[in-house]
Amino acid sequence: MTATARAVDIARYLDHLRVERRLSTHTLSAYADDLGRFDALIETHAADTRWQTLHGEQVRAFLAQGNRAGLAPRTLQRRLSAVRGFLAWLLAEGEINCNVASGLRAPKAPRRLPQVPDADQMKALLEAPDHSRLAVRDRALFELVYSSGLRLAEVCALRWGELDSDEGLVRVTGKGAKTRVVPVGRDALAALAEWRRGTPGNSGDPVFPGRGGVPIAPRSVQARLTRWAGLHGDGRRMHPHLLRHACASHVLESSGNLRAVQELLGHADIGTTQIYTHLDFQHLARVYDQAHPRARRKP
Repeated sequence: MTATARAVDIARYLDHLRVERRLSTHTLSAYADDLGRFDALIETHAADTRWQTLHGEQVRAFLAQGNRAGLAPRTLQRRLSAVRGFLAWLLAEGEINCNVASGLRAPKAPRRLPQVPDADQMKALLEAPDHSRLAVRDRALFELVYSSGLRLAEVCALRWGELDSDEGLVRVTGKGAKTRVVPVGRDALAALAEWRRGTPGNSGDPVFPGRGGVPIAPRSVQARLTRWAGLHGDGRRMHPHLLRHACASHVLESSGNLRAVQELLGHADIGTTQIYTHLDFQHLARVYDQAHPRARRKP
């Protein structure tokens, strides 16, 4: 199979992505570069350059080549995605008999958390001197997310019957329809009580109703938090999940109990929760720099 024939197949595939999948120009350009490099490797190192004779070792060699060049894991993942998608298309077109890249995995990219606000910044944000009715609702919502580490979908769907103010607990249904019961802090309970005094509701009513009495929409929460942070924050861009990150980070930093944070957040795998541990090390480094006589602090 000639290089020209292979290039035509790649061009047809990219056209398929552009027309039928409507991928962005940026993504198409990256995939074109990835597949061009893969084709060059096949041309240089394979005795038989037909797509039909490809095998998994050639795809592994392509990833290894990128790894030796110092490419980031996310770039290697994209390269594998480009090759895997191309071979899946060739298979659907009847050009090959199997996708040799389907079982391969690229290196995992490290998961990084955004820089979360510290406890003092959260206090300043949530204790802003705004007592309008809408602000009362917003404060109750944001206090609850920060207090209990709730997901946006969980707080939007919350009903009054799932909140036990006497015990300071809330029952939420998270991903995979899994239910968990988590504590609610005193400030969040006080904010919720203030909100309910002006918005009496039955146990089946949403705690935070939107228009028509249905649960508030996630986009509305995002818009309100963006506005709230603009009025009362320190210029930091805020989103609801950042409040959940802040909750988990502050609890872990104070307690060091990773398992408890896992249960609080409702993570099925503790590996997901471990992304928060780097913050614990950051806290340790700050304490060390301030306290150790041989630390790297400046005099």
